[in-house]
Amino acid sequence: MKLVVFCLFAVYCCSLASTATRETDRTLQRKKLQEVLKQLNAVKVSLQQSEKLLYTPPRNIEDCCCLSALKCFQANLEVSFNVKEGRQRQLFRSLKHPLTERGLNFCSSPNVNSTCQECVSHPRQNATEFYNRLESLIQMAISRLTMI
Repeated sequence: MKLVVFCLFAVYCCSLASTATRETDRTLQRKKLQEVLKQLNAVKVSLQQSEKLLYTPPRNIEDCCCLSALKCFQANLEVSFNVKEGRQRQLFRSLKHPLTERGLNFCSSPNVNSTCQECVSHPRQNATEFYNRLESLIQMAISRLTMI
C-alpha cells in the first residue's frame, strides 16, 4: 500500500515539474522573441534604405508554416545583408537561436511543413515590407506565447 501511494506521489510530482518546465520554456521563448524584436527595430532603420528585393512570406502565415517563414527570413538576411558584423549579426544569430525557433513552432504535426511554400516562391518585396512582415511574425509569436 505504501509503495502504491509513493508511486502516485512520484507521478504527481513529475507532472508538476513538467508543467513548471513548460511554463519556464514559454517564458524564455517570449523573452527571446522580445529581444529579437528590439534587435530588429535597431537594424530595421539602417537597412530599410536598401533597394534590394527580398523573398517575403505573407503576413497571414498558417501556424504550421511559421517556422518555415522564419527560415526564409533567415536565409534572406544571410544572403542579402552583411550579417557578419554589428547589429545585423546579433539579429541573425537571435533568429537562428533554438528558443526563437521553438517560439515560432506552433505546429502539432511534424509532417505539415510540406504544405508550406518554398522561400523562393514567395513574392519579392522591398526591405521595408520585408522587415515589417518579419516584425509582424515575431509579434504574433509573442502574442501566442502570452495567451497560452
